[in-house]
Amino acid sequence: MGDDCCKSVKVFAPATVANVVCGFDVLGFAVYAPGDEVIMRLTDEAGVKIKAIHGDEGKLPLDPAKNTVSAAVIDYLQAIGEPERGVEITLFKKMPVGSGLGSSAASTVAGLFAINTLLEERLPREALLPFAMAGEQLACGQGHADNVAPALMGGFVLIRSYDPLDVIRLHTPPGLVCALIHPHLEVATRDARRIIRQQVSLKDAVQQWGNIAGLVSGLYREDHALISRSLQDVIIEPVRSMLIPDFYTLKQKALDQGALGFGISGSGPAVFALSTDQDTACSIRDAVQEHLRTLGIESDGYVSQVNAEGPRIM
Repeated sequence: MGDDCCKSVKVFAPATVANVVCGFDVLGFAVYAPGDEVIMRLTDEAGVKIKAIHGDEGKLPLDPAKNTVSAAVIDYLQAIGEPERGVEITLFKKMPVGSGLGSSAASTVAGLFAINTLLEERLPREALLPFAMAGEQLACGQGHADNVAPALMGGFVLIRSYDPLDVIRLHTPPGLVCALIHPHLEVATRDARRIIRQQVSLKDAVQQWGNIAGLVSGLYREDHALISRSLQDVIIEPVRSMLIPDFYTLKQKALDQGALGFGISGSGPAVFALSTDQDTACSIRDAVQEHLRTLGIESDGYVSQVNAEGPRIM
């Protein structure tokens, strides 16, 4: 790439589905579309700067200390002992803030992958995760890994523990396809967390543990029927579904089209369904979007295989 001042890279990082119905705060997976893009350039002028942000409608801060992408890069540079490195960032937002698609996670992961690439992979990919989690803390007040871990590592990811951090990349069955629908509504992550019950019954907890274990087993066994039976949530969905108009009608529409399961992506308002082929996923997407239109709600729809790759250089 020549001298540092000429080094640049363009990186894509994917949207993610967090929770995966039964796995609140501990499960997530990546998709191929949508996603965010970052162009990063090393410069001779010390410090991390944001040159421009496109597609955010002016919602995101240009202050490098307050933007998740630049803040994570600043932390990374300090950790490797090069805090005076000059970095210029251009961010292309391809999905809305507060969508339930892991928008902030995608941006942060793209930035970290870009700087690590420019500096010749100074750190292994998994070592970038704590910096990405700090970016999530800045973005939404909670440093959870269920979006950033799959965005960074690709595929299905389980966060077994946060203290100490223990993240496991799970097996991704080939051919598993996700239909992802983002209604044009906004649900703030902070608000969606506030309404969750802080205590649950032992009966509900046991049922939820069984579903999480069943889902992980189903992924490894490539057992679609077991995956389908396990995509049930008795703790979070009954509360958060109130934030999404006609949620249970949307769910039934998806199941009628052959979905293995249907749920809220992250904290919403995006919803998703898993299926075993592209045609079924397209039918699910179309049926859900059509019902949303009858409610006067426009939406964006995507169909994607589960993304086992994670971020990539474009």
